[in-house]
Amino acid sequence: MTTTTAPRLGTALARLLVLAAALLGTLLAGAAPASAHAALTGSDPKDGAVVAAAPEEVGLTFSEQVAMSPDSIRVLDPSGRRADTGEIINMCSGALVKYGVALRAGLPDGTYTVAWQTVSADSHPIAGAFTFSIGAPSATSVSLPDQAPGGGIVGALYGIARYLSYAGFAVLVGGGAFVLLCWPRGAGVRPVQQTVVRGWLTLTGATLVMLLLRGPYTGSGKLADVFDLGILQTVLQTKTGAALTSRLLLLGAAALFVAVLFGAYARRTDPKERKDLAFGLGLGGTVVAAGIAGTWALAEHASTGIQPGIAMPVDILHLLAVAAWLGGLTTLLVALYRTPSVERAAVERFSRVAFASVTVLVATGLYQSWRQVGSWSALTDTRYGQLLLVKIGLMAVLVGIAWTSRRWTLRLTERTPRAASGTDPETGAEKGAEKGAQADPEAQSAEEELEEQALQETLEEVIAEETDPERAAQLARQRTVMAAARRKKDRDADPERTGLRRSVLTEAAVAVVLLAVTTVLTSTEPGRTEEEAARTGTTTAGPAAVPDRPVDIRLPFDTGGVDGKGVVQLTLDPGRTGANALHLYVERPNGKPLDVPELKVNLTLEEKGVGPLPVAPDRIQTGHWSASGVQLPLPGEWRIQITVRTSEIDQTTVEKNVRIG
Repeated sequence: MTTTTAPRLGTALARLLVLAAALLGTLLAGAAPASAHAALTGSDPKDGAVVAAAPEEVGLTFSEQVAMSPDSIRVLDPSGRRADTGEIINMCSGALVKYGVALRAGLPDGTYTVAWQTVSADSHPIAGAFTFSIGAPSATSVSLPDQAPGGGIVGALYGIARYLSYAGFAVLVGGGAFVLLCWPRGAGVRPVQQTVVRGWLTLTGATLVMLLLRGPYTGSGKLADVFDLGILQTVLQTKTGAALTSRLLLLGAAALFVAVLFGAYARRTDPKERKDLAFGLGLGGTVVAAGIAGTWALAEHASTGIQPGIAMPVDILHLLAVAAWLGGLTTLLVALYRTPSVERAAVERFSRVAFASVTVLVATGLYQSWRQVGSWSALTDTRYGQLLLVKIGLMAVLVGIAWTSRRWTLRLTERTPRAASGTDPETGAEKGAEKGAQADPEAQSAEEELEEQALQETLEEVIAEETDPERAAQLARQRTVMAAARRKKDRDADPERTGLRRSVLTEAAVAVVLLAVTTVLTSTEPGRTEEEAARTGTTTAGPAAVPDRPVDIRLPFDTGGVDGKGVVQLTLDPGRTGANALHLYVERPNGKPLDVPELKVNLTLEEKGVGPLPVAPDRIQTGHWSASGVQLPLPGEWRIQITVRTSEIDQTTVEKNVRIG
């Protein structure tokens, strides 16, 4: 039989880490810096509205509950000064989520900018801006920051900490479950112990980092504010701060669980005592794991939207199933590479645990998808739906690889009775004494192990008695080489186990990518919310709705008659919702003004069913037409159609789409 050499641990894990880092970087780089999870569904005054007199207050309506602070809503006059009193007014009533801010008395006419920033109920920062005018629109010098909340270096660090927290949770919970349910002997195996402890350390460290970054992440975006104790105190009073603090307390209980699992439980030899302790650890560990998973459910997507009472328990089950599968898979991978003596029965038991976990994942995932996506169109037209499709595809790939791993596991278990018996697999006759080494491979392996152990002990004695340091170092290196050769021999002697290692390694690599996609998904606006925002014509992200220059377009035309060719230039100033001044300039191909009998303009906002709105400009002089007070009631993608008539019978219509803020 041809023996396939298993990849070395260092090389395999190094490749896995490189793959994970590259894919995680790609996913996080492509993610929006601050995805909105609550939608601004309305405002009073409306975006772009022109009111005759100054209102007493400005109100904002949201699709779900938000956390407001004194600076959450700012109203700025045309010169950029605060026009509000800074007093947030709670206008919520029943299912209506509405907040406002009072305006100062005696505000002059002009265009005012409303800039708002808050935190949605699922813990993600959201922001936006719009304008309204008192009396008549005017120029404004308001300049809002380009960086959206949750972006920049703080947003990147917070996103990495979120990923590490999910990974640490999976390894901590899944590793502990793997030991208790699949491989009790693993409690005394050092590489397994190190893996679970590192999962605990990763989750604890990531939680602390998220707690410190929370203030800058939802507020200023400045990394230096991490050390501001006042901001940290404010964070601790929020729902997310309470969830992170609770997670740290539960991790203290998890540390006790890990200590008992790898301490008292690993040392127990009496079967009854070991069974009783395993039951206690399993019960207590499940409670602690569910509590840690609950800190996500209470602070993120599951706690908002429709059916939160059902969604939160479902989310906890989903996270526990992910941990049992992916965390157990990680521990199995370490066991297969670092401890070649892992029992075949343990692999088979984990296969059953993984199957049960996938079943739970499918059931809970279907419910979560329905709840967050809401419609078939959102599945393909929103970023959340597209990421969900990627996650489903990765899950399918992962299940396919897991099926391959299960086949390798079955081949491992099929070899056990055949190897244990002393009969020929084809004839059933007992093998001769001359083939005794083949008839009892376990005895042969034990003899070889004793021989190598004796040789190792002899080398240790020689090293201890050796007075020459160079000679002692040489003997020590020989001992290390012998130990490595023994481990490699154990790996290479079992091609089925080699295939299982490679299959599990591939499964773990895909799992790393899947976890990255899931992390980005949890910080992305749900499809249901995004579609609701689109229906109401509002936006929850983006720092400003104030344009920095007028709309200016040039369109060539050809009516087909004499002097029928030329260019029409349209200028729309200031190029935003509300009243605009429209200017049209008609030129010949050589750039000289062209006088035409008639010009007509139609404005249409198809996505909102507005228009066509006809505009009849007045002739000012040769080649120059103008209209004032052209109203654009809503922001969006407007289609501008210009009809040029150059004679009694020759005319044409040209058009272009422009974005009005």
